[in-house]
Amino acid sequence: MNPGVVNGGKQSGRIVTRCDEIGEGPLDQVAEQVRERYWSAWSPGPLAPLGNRGGFSGARLWRCQGVAGHLCLRAWPPSKTAAWVRRLHGLMESARRQGLAFVPAVYATDNGDTVVEAAGRVWELTQWLEGRASFAEAPSATRLEAACEALARLHRAWETFTAPAEPCPAVRRRLRLLADWQALVSAGWRPQAPPMSQLDPLWPIAERAWRGLPRWLPEVPRCLGPWSNFCCPVQPCLCDPWHDNLLFEGDRLTGLVDYGTVKNDHVAVDVARLLGSLVGDAPEGWERGLGAYRRVRGLSRDEEQLARVLDRTGVILGVVNWLRWLYYEGRPYEDVSAVAQRLESLVKRTESWQLSVSRDPKGSANALSVS
Repeated sequence: MNPGVVNGGKQSGRIVTRCDEIGEGPLDQVAEQVRERYWSAWSPGPLAPLGNRGGFSGARLWRCQGVAGHLCLRAWPPSKTAAWVRRLHGLMESARRQGLAFVPAVYATDNGDTVVEAAGRVWELTQWLEGRASFAEAPSATRLEAACEALARLHRAWETFTAPAEPCPAVRRRLRLLADWQALVSAGWRPQAPPMSQLDPLWPIAERAWRGLPRWLPEVPRCLGPWSNFCCPVQPCLCDPWHDNLLFEGDRLTGLVDYGTVKNDHVAVDVARLLGSLVGDAPEGWERGLGAYRRVRGLSRDEEQLARVLDRTGVILGVVNWLRWLYYEGRPYEDVSAVAQRLESLVKRTESWQLSVSRDPKGSANALSVS
């Protein structure tokens, strides 16, 4: 049996299970019926709805009891296709086969498939990994090293899927995002205060973000320009391995969860996102984290510098993204306080750079430059 997929039923290839007989009712009702397709994995008991579990992707989660522990039933956002989820399961299965127990196991339906389509969504059932996203509550060198070593192990496991070298996708995405934002603002758009803005926890933070952007946006092309034609090998990367996707029990990392942003890129994009989320701008944290990563998988000096550039420019463009999503696209979010916290964390980092500029302009400029 493939140890990456837990399968208690007969094998019939990799054809998606379609639940045409399941209606278009509320997702909680659909979830109960979808769970039955994984009859060999779950045990009788309640299916606990979790909403989006603090995430921002639009996925819906439920927790239930399985024959070998707790399980997570996920309805992917409508934008995710069955083909995309199937490829993702293949990557997760590959990592599990190589002994990465911090990657959730993927469960199969009674006919051997891993994906169900119902109610306009693609569904999956995976292992619920124990632990809490608690690094910020109890940060330590041991935890930081465990996270970076786990990321490096995952990158090594996915090296077999490496594609030919190409210009760094993360750099190209950032430059496109900047160009789109500049076009939007040049056309006269700006975020508008919502009615009753004094009661909106987001608006004060959004105003701070908007006021600070003119100072930092010019740094994005200055930093990324020298890397725009940097050709590098690309492979599957998480692209958003941040604090809340890292589960710990004590100092032991028990889970690296949420694979919804996996795409081909350079591994530096993951290193940047992870270290920026865990240690911010702390130089000693970066050095320790990079050292732990290098013990498992090598990084050249250019790649380390690229990670630092992607972190800084990612923070600035993260502010851009949130302003656009909230006040231009008008995306709804289930947990507004979590959105406010996320945006404020980005704004605070940029404000700390401004303090650094006033105290040591040369040091801050060096931190953002590419040599």
